[in-house]
Amino acid sequence: MLRRNLERGRLGHAYLFCGGTAGGLETMARTLAKTLNCQKPPAGGATGLALDCCDACSSCRSIQADNHPDVRWVRPESKSRVIIIEQIRELLQAVHLKPTVAAYKVGVIVAADRLNNQAANAFLKTLEEPPDRSLLLLLSVEPDQILETIRSRCLRLNFSTGAERGIDAPAVGWLQDFSDRAAAGQGGVWWRYQLLGTLQAKLVEVKEQIQAALLASSPLARYEEPDPSLREKWEEELDAAVEAEYRRQRTDLLAGLHAWLRDVWLASLGLEAEFSALPNLFGPAQALGRRLTPDAALENLRTWERTQRLLGSNVQEGLTLEVGLLQLRL
Repeated sequence: MLRRNLERGRLGHAYLFCGGTAGGLETMARTLAKTLNCQKPPAGGATGLALDCCDACSSCRSIQADNHPDVRWVRPESKSRVIIIEQIRELLQAVHLKPTVAAYKVGVIVAADRLNNQAANAFLKTLEEPPDRSLLLLLSVEPDQILETIRSRCLRLNFSTGAERGIDAPAVGWLQDFSDRAAAGQGGVWWRYQLLGTLQAKLVEVKEQIQAALLASSPLARYEEPDPSLREKWEEELDAAVEAEYRRQRTDLLAGLHAWLRDVWLASLGLEAEFSALPNLFGPAQALGRRLTPDAALENLRTWERTQRLLGSNVQEGLTLEVGLLQLRL
C-alpha cells in the first residue's frame, strides 16, 4: 500500500502504524523515512518518489543510526512513561522548519498511545494543517488508547505478528510447569507461592531478554563516551522502551494463562473438544477441571481477567499477581 501511494504521488501526511510488535513498527517507520530521503534509491516511481532505500548512502546510514537532523523520534521518557507536551512542542518546532539536508522532514512518535492529554491536544493542530514535505508517523500496539480525534486524522495501517495472542509453542515451557503444579492440587499457602514463583521467574526472564535486545540496538551500545546529557536522554528512552515492550509481552504471557484457565472451565463442563491450548496442556486442564465445579472454574476466569485489567494500570505488579493467584480456586 505504501509503495502504491509513493508510485502515485499520494503519500499521506500522517500515518498510524498499529498492531504487530513495537520493534516491527519502528523498523517499518525507519524504512519509510530512509526511502523518502534515500540519495541513491534502487527503484523509483513515475512521480519521482523513491520506492525503496539503498541502505548504503549517508542519509540511510544516519537514519538507521537515529542521528539524521531531519528525522525526529519521540518516545515516552518521563517516570510515568508518558509523552509530555514539551516533547511534542520540540518535535513540531523541528517539523515546521524546512528540511536541513533531506527531501522530507519525518517525525516519529513511538507508543503514541502514551501521549498525555496536553501533548495530544497540542499535536492536533499540526495534524489538521501539516507543513509541506513533512510526514508524521504514529506507532502503537494499543491504538484504541489513542484519542479518536487523532486516529481519525491519520491513515491507519494494521500490521500483524502472523499469529493470534495466546499460548504459543516457544513460550509454553513455564506454563507447562505451572499447569502441572496446579493440577497436582497439593493445597496450602506454600504450594500457591510456588505457583507464583513459576510465573514471576518467567517474567524476570522476559524482562532480561528485552533489556538485552533493546540495549544492543540503542545508541548506548554504539557510542562509548557520549555527552552526559545525551547519555541521560538515551538511558531514559531505553528504560521507557523496555517498560513498554515488557508490558506488551507480559500481556501476551498472562493471556496464555488465561487461555489455559478457559480450558479448565471447559473441562469442568465436559467440553474438552473445545480446548484451545497446546496438546501437552490438555492433561493438567482436565485434571483440574474435574476437581472444580463449573461455577468455580468460571470464577477463576473472572479473577484472572480482573488481575490483567489491574496490571494495565499503574499498580504494583508483584502484589497484584500475588493477590490474583491466592484468589484462584485450585
